[in-house]
Amino acid sequence: MSLFGLFEKRSIENPAVPLTSASLTELLGGVELDAGVAVTEISALHMPAVWRAVAVIAGLSASLPLHAYTAGTKDRVAVPLLDDPHPELTPFELWRLNYVHRLLWGNGYLQKVRNRAGDVVQLWPVRPDRVKVDREQPTAENPSGKVFWIQDDRGDRLRRTSREILHTPALGYDGVTGCSPIRAAAQGIGLAVAAEKSAARLYGSGNMISGVLQTEQRLNPEQAAQLKASWKAKLSGHQSAHDIAVLDSGASFSPVTMPYKDSQFLESRQFQVVEVARMFGVPLFLLMETQKSTSWGTGLEQQAQGFVTFDLGPTWLTPTEQRVTKELLPPGKQYAKYALQGLLRADSTGRAAFYRAMRDVGALSANDIRALEDMPPLPAGANGDTYLQPTYMAPLGYDPQDLQKPPEGDDDED
Repeated sequence: MSLFGLFEKRSIENPAVPLTSASLTELLGGVELDAGVAVTEISALHMPAVWRAVAVIAGLSASLPLHAYTAGTKDRVAVPLLDDPHPELTPFELWRLNYVHRLLWGNGYLQKVRNRAGDVVQLWPVRPDRVKVDREQPTAENPSGKVFWIQDDRGDRLRRTSREILHTPALGYDGVTGCSPIRAAAQGIGLAVAAEKSAARLYGSGNMISGVLQTEQRLNPEQAAQLKASWKAKLSGHQSAHDIAVLDSGASFSPVTMPYKDSQFLESRQFQVVEVARMFGVPLFLLMETQKSTSWGTGLEQQAQGFVTFDLGPTWLTPTEQRVTKELLPPGKQYAKYALQGLLRADSTGRAAFYRAMRDVGALSANDIRALEDMPPLPAGANGDTYLQPTYMAPLGYDPQDLQKPPEGDDDED
């Protein structure tokens, strides 16, 4: 059986099976929806809201620095694989593509290229639509039992295990693969695509004309064109705005306004943008939709902070950190973590005020604050672990009065 049935006998090869749009859609990996359009992982990008949501999450996640640290500390460790994982793609391009695959197909696959010593030295992206994941009986060579069947460029199926493939699944239900967000939201995305096509047909068919010019006389095409040109010449341009039109020969003009059902149609298109934002967990202002949300001051700042805290971090960043730690770094010796300081700069004033208050009451030391900022501790001898007490900012546990006494031998007695 070939991968995803791409090479099985279908209606194209079998004359007994009718060739319909539904069969072609199934053959190409899509699903025929109630809205009458087909939605696949790639065709969904034709909807601007989906494109923007995928671009925001993938671009933002890939742009964050991914560092390795010594286990149990904040000491940075140089890992050449994280700094240069591919001979052609930059780290940003490689991880952005991996996030795009997870956002569209629900799974990201990277092939591990090892040197003669068995160390992973390169990562190569694999298109998810070429991969089928199975479970086998765990063995010493494949402790997880997970098997990846990959179709190469020649159409051959290759068997790979977790030793060769770095698999990062999105939200799923079987513990093997993630679910495609596009397939899960196919009906909503299909409705949005169908609405966009309907709007294009509405404008293309001429149903959105501004008005109708009528006369009591029968006009031939030449006379009708001349009357239309005369009408436009009199009332076109900003200089004719709010002017009064004078019609003769029984002519009358009837403006055409958008029917109420068409205004509801536009509202449904706006609602589909909200549905896409809800599906991907992206705030509406990041999809350029600000009609029903504030886009000023602290309101925008809090929305951005909530996006990082409740969606970007746990849904996309943490799985990558843990997968890299588990499969690409020495077990128990190092761990991977994204540096989120850049995303929190918008709230740096609030963080600075909080740290200062906690430092002043002796609740945090300088090294405690540096740890919260993903920074290494101060060098030995810099008193980075010293806690201060409020009065005179003396070291915690000291008597401030003792610090006021002059050193011995400095008395003014003569």
